[in-house]
Amino acid sequence: MFDKLLFPTDGSDGAAAVFDHALELASAHDATLHVVNVADTTQMSVTHLQGQVVDALERAGAETVREAAGRAGDRGVATVTEVLQGEPYRTIVDYAETYGIDLVVMPTHGRQGLARFLLGSTTERVVRQSEVPVLTLRPDDDATVRYPYRNVLIPTDGSAPADAALDLGCDVADAASAGIHLLSVVDVTSLGVDVRADVRAATLEEAAEDLLADAVGRASAAGADPTTAVEFGGSIPRVIRSYVTDHDIDLVVVGTHGRTGFDRYVLGSVTERLVRTAPVPVLTTRGSSET
Repeated sequence: MFDKLLFPTDGSDGAAAVFDHALELASAHDATLHVVNVADTTQMSVTHLQGQVVDALERAGAETVREAAGRAGDRGVATVTEVLQGEPYRTIVDYAETYGIDLVVMPTHGRQGLARFLLGSTTERVVRQSEVPVLTLRPDDDATVRYPYRNVLIPTDGSAPADAALDLGCDVADAASAGIHLLSVVDVTSLGVDVRADVRAATLEEAAEDLLADAVGRASAAGADPTTAVEFGGSIPRVIRSYVTDHDIDLVVVGTHGRTGFDRYVLGSVTERLVRTAPVPVLTTRGSSET
């Protein structure tokens, strides 16, 4: 399902750690891996010094992508390498659209400073702006990366991006022969402490069950037999992270925007917090209805 993968790299240890997973995915899907380094020429220091600094950035970038291509070749993965100039997040998003990339794979943070772009903020901007699904991984000791995936979690709020995430998650789970978990989280902070709280909680739980029923129907149509759960909590990302730990989840698939209001959580902000804090890879998609 993934024919072209894009891996933007700044040569940091974090990027190198995540590159292994990009190679696993490319190998499993017999995909071509595009390895790109972006020299951030939007920085004032680069703009003022011009030629020599830009040349140094490009030389370092060329070495970075050359080393990555060598590692990929050792795994039998075909690569395309590029060293580009510009604003990193915009350059990455434009590259993905121009070259028909199916999946962008990025670490959540990397090196900072003149010779490297700030990969953390770049990743979040790519997640928000990319029309292409983005797989993010935390290159930290407490993060867990296992492939093939065994259990895929898809939180849902019933929105169009959540439905897009469900479709994508079903495809990914099918390709990896993984189980699917569907989760709807009721935000208890909306209940207050008045005497009507119990009634409102019951109403929200019923709405969450209805959302899951719709999601199950969609997943079943794709040939899946999902596990479902409704959870209550004051922090939706924390509830999702707990579910990941308790149910041995290997991948979380979410939409980047969602509904707001009394009966829906804000999926976009939840997604951004998950990207920063989830102990497993997070796969995000905007969905075809997003602009």
